[in-house]
Amino acid sequence: MDIAPPSTNGDELELKGVGVSPGIVSGPAFVLAPEEDAVVVRDITAADVPRELQRYEQALVATRQQIRDLQHRMTESMGKESAEIFEAHLLMLEDRAIYDEIVRMLGTDLKNIEFVLHEVTDRYATALRNLQDEYLSERAVDVRDIARRLLRNLAGRSSSALAEISTPCIIIAHDLSPTETAGLNKAKVLGFATDLGSPTSHTAIMARALGIPAVVGMHDISLRVAAGDPLLVDGQHGLVFVRPAAERIERYARKRRAQSAIRERFNVLRDQPAMTLDGYHLPLAANIELPADVEVAIANGADGVGLFRTEFLFLNNVPTEDEQTEAYLQVARRLAPATAIIRTMDIGGDKFIGHLKMPQQVNPFMGWRAIRFCLAQPEFFKVQLRAILRASTLKNIKIMYPMISNVKEVIEANRLLDEAKNELAGRGVEFDQDIEVGVMIEIPSAALTADLIAPHVRFFSIGTNDLVQYTLAVDRVNELVSNLYEPTHPAIIKLIKHTIDVGHEFGLWTGVCGEMAGNPLLVPLLVGLGVDELSCNAPGVPLVKDVIRSLRFAQAEELGLAALRSGSAEEVLANCRALVGKIAPEILELVE
Repeated sequence: MDIAPPSTNGDELELKGVGVSPGIVSGPAFVLAPEEDAVVVRDITAADVPRELQRYEQALVATRQQIRDLQHRMTESMGKESAEIFEAHLLMLEDRAIYDEIVRMLGTDLKNIEFVLHEVTDRYATALRNLQDEYLSERAVDVRDIARRLLRNLAGRSSSALAEISTPCIIIAHDLSPTETAGLNKAKVLGFATDLGSPTSHTAIMARALGIPAVVGMHDISLRVAAGDPLLVDGQHGLVFVRPAAERIERYARKRRAQSAIRERFNVLRDQPAMTLDGYHLPLAANIELPADVEVAIANGADGVGLFRTEFLFLNNVPTEDEQTEAYLQVARRLAPATAIIRTMDIGGDKFIGHLKMPQQVNPFMGWRAIRFCLAQPEFFKVQLRAILRASTLKNIKIMYPMISNVKEVIEANRLLDEAKNELAGRGVEFDQDIEVGVMIEIPSAALTADLIAPHVRFFSIGTNDLVQYTLAVDRVNELVSNLYEPTHPAIIKLIKHTIDVGHEFGLWTGVCGEMAGNPLLVPLLVGLGVDELSCNAPGVPLVKDVIRSLRFAQAEELGLAALRSGSAEEVLANCRALVGKIAPEILELVE
């Protein structure tokens, strides 16, 4: 879609949120009014209770069928894993505690079922929202989603106001439910922005799966935008411009042209190796969260999977060993002979999973999480290790432990892996006896003691997101200090270089799977520091590959040496920007 002309009805307004689905779109605003205000209250008699309860039962039946139909459509269009999000909705419809409370309140308060349903589900959702647990807090959205559907069915309406959209637009709402998002018509809905939401919400996951640019967590955008206002949405950077100025429109038009230039070369790039102009080949893999994401990785030209974030398999329930094995096998079979690095569960920090009963912690990022959680529950951990091993028969799977801080953790994890191997061997189950094991280097103590860890592993993978956060003591989502989050800080450069050098000294390869690997400006720097593999989010693979194929290894080496001598993060970043501007100006236009 072409960038819309600027509005003359007021000054440009720039609003910042959290980008959860990348893309640049523009169009008029469709402001979705909240439906909760429509709930009315009326008195009933005791004799009316059975009739009201029957209406509720009929609404439950209709809602179940709608969810199942939506789940079926999602399975056909985006795969089983994306559709499994709605298992949680179906379980809520069967929740006996909610049902019993509705029956009790009907009999005691003698109010209509719409009011009772709203009161009960609102209390339930509010309690969840107030919990210090991100997973359970986000499930409040699912409860309200189900409640809205039930209320619509009680009123004889099967669809929301979104069904009335007839022309292309950008949705502005206080919140969008997962089922509303899954039902969006991509031909009519160009993008959306909401007051509420987070990157881990089911709505965000749906937006990414559908490829609809989206920004969430904007606090009050639904109150600051009027119906029909011209909007420009940057889903990658979490920006929404209301009544965008002409200069802004032209700048984003240039970005879109740069994107188009990349897409035009995409079919060629996809099947080409990530090789510099002077013949240096750098394997370029993709990060995935669910088995279905493999298709996106392959479509974008990735050489394999450099990071499979397995904790996303645990969002709705704890999968059995067989279920985990099947998920890992799907990835291994689809990629073969290319490899997949499966990271063991990295929960905690910003990824709480309520049904695993993790305790509340004052500072979860530095608490009981990832490998610490797994080592404290060895039998639970070994279920995942056995599942990974069972899926390794094609010999294209590697195992990676997250958040290692010392060599003792590696030794203990390897001991449990040996136990898992022995248990499978005792059952006569086949697996890759020589499966490669590696660790994520994302804590400074691990980087500084890489020489102690190296004898116990086959590879290192640097997680730059946490490495920067822990090294610089900066919470990057804290607006007060986010300007101090500098991946090009001299300390980060030296830790990366030290890890790579130690790996090479011990005959190990070292990859980077954090955001630095997907930042086209920083890729030449990583190449120059000697990294052996990069892994980034699948949509970023073509951009990274384009930079590598426009680069000479000698240029990267010179950039790396200059970075090691520099005392300034700003100087390093400026040098990176200058090099990319010289070798791939269209990329610079895209990322600036």
